[in-house]
Amino acid sequence: MKKMNKIVALIMLVALTLGAAGCGAKQEEKKDGLKVVLLITSNLGDKGFYDSANDGMKLIEKELGAEVKTIEMGQDPSKYEPYFRDVAEQDWDYIIVGSSPAVEIAETLIPEYPDKKFIMFDTEVDWSKGDFSNLYCVQYKQNEGSFLAGAVAAIMTTEGKNANPEKVIGCIGGGDLPIINDFMIGYIRGAQYVEPDIKVAVAYAGTFVDSTKGKELALSQMNQQNVDICFQIASQTGIGVLDAAKEKGLYAIGVDGDQAAAFKDSDPGMAEVIVTSMMKRVDQSLLRAVKMAEEGSLTWGKTEVIGLKELGVGIIYGENFERELSEEKQNMIKDIEQQIIDGKIQVDSALGMDTAEFEVIRNEVAP
Repeated sequence: MKKMNKIVALIMLVALTLGAAGCGAKQEEKKDGLKVVLLITSNLGDKGFYDSANDGMKLIEKELGAEVKTIEMGQDPSKYEPYFRDVAEQDWDYIIVGSSPAVEIAETLIPEYPDKKFIMFDTEVDWSKGDFSNLYCVQYKQNEGSFLAGAVAAIMTTEGKNANPEKVIGCIGGGDLPIINDFMIGYIRGAQYVEPDIKVAVAYAGTFVDSTKGKELALSQMNQQNVDICFQIASQTGIGVLDAAKEKGLYAIGVDGDQAAAFKDSDPGMAEVIVTSMMKRVDQSLLRAVKMAEEGSLTWGKTEVIGLKELGVGIIYGENFERELSEEKQNMIKDIEQQIIDGKIQVDSALGMDTAEFEVIRNEVAP
C-alpha cells in the first residue's frame, strides 16, 4: 500500500512539474510578443513629422512582428498625464513619445515607472532632474539636412523656370523654437554657401495646425518680398505654404516626409511644385531604436543625435528634383552632402543659441 502511495505521489509530482513547465512556456510565449506604443503630442495627418513617426510604427510592426498602437494626445499638455499613466500601467515593451511638448510630463512620470522602457524622439529631458536610466532620447541634426534644402533653394531662385530676378527665398516656421530655428539656420547657411548675397524672408506662424495661416504668410512673402521658393517647417500649418506655392505657380520645399509623394495622388498640382523635402527620418530612427533595444545594443539613459551620416536626416532626390535641377547642380548638392558627412563642411546650429543671437542672423539676411 505504501508502495502504491509512493507511485501515485510520483505521478502527481510529474504532472505538476509538466503543468508548471507548460504555464511557463505560455508565459514565455506571451512575453515574446513584442508590443510597442507611440504617444504623439499632436494629431496625424500632417504628411510630415507625425505621420513619419506613425510610419515608423508600421515598420516596427512589419519588420519586427510587433503589436503596435499610436495614440494622438493632441496639443494640450495639461491632458497628457492620463495617457502616460495608462500606457505605463499596461504591458507595452516600449513606450515611444514625441516630441518637446511632452518633456515636462515625461520628466515627472518616467522615474515613477523604472521597469518600463521609454523612447523619446526630437527632444530630450533634463537628465539632472531624476533617474532616467529607463529612457533613450534621439534628436536630429536638422541643420545638416536644411543646409542642403537651402542650397537647393538658392539654385532655384536664380535658375528655376518660374524664378524672378531677385535672390530672395522664404522660410516659414510653426513657432520661434530652438528646433525650428535649427532648421532655419541650416537653410540660411546652405543658401549662403551657394549664393553668398542671398536674402531669406523668415516668418513664424505661431501654430502648427493652421494651414490657412501658413498660406497667408507664404502669400505675403511671395507677393510683397519677391520670394519664389519657400521652405515650410510647420507641420499641418505648412500645408498652406505648399498650397500658396501651387496657387502662385512658384516653388516649395517640404519637410519631415516626402511631401511631393504624399500629395501626388490627392493633389498633383501641389506635388508638382515641391522641388524636394527635407527629411527628418523619424520613421527609420524609431525602427532603429527598437531594433537596437531588442538586440541589447541601445544605450539607455542618454541622448543620441543623428544626422546625414547616420541617415537621420536628408533631402529627397526624387522626380521633381531631377526635373528642376540640371545634372551639374544635382551633383553639386550631392557633393555638398558628402562634404558635410566627411566633416569638411561644419553646419552652424541654433540649439543652445539664445533668441537674440539668432535674431541677429535673421536680420542679417532679411530682404
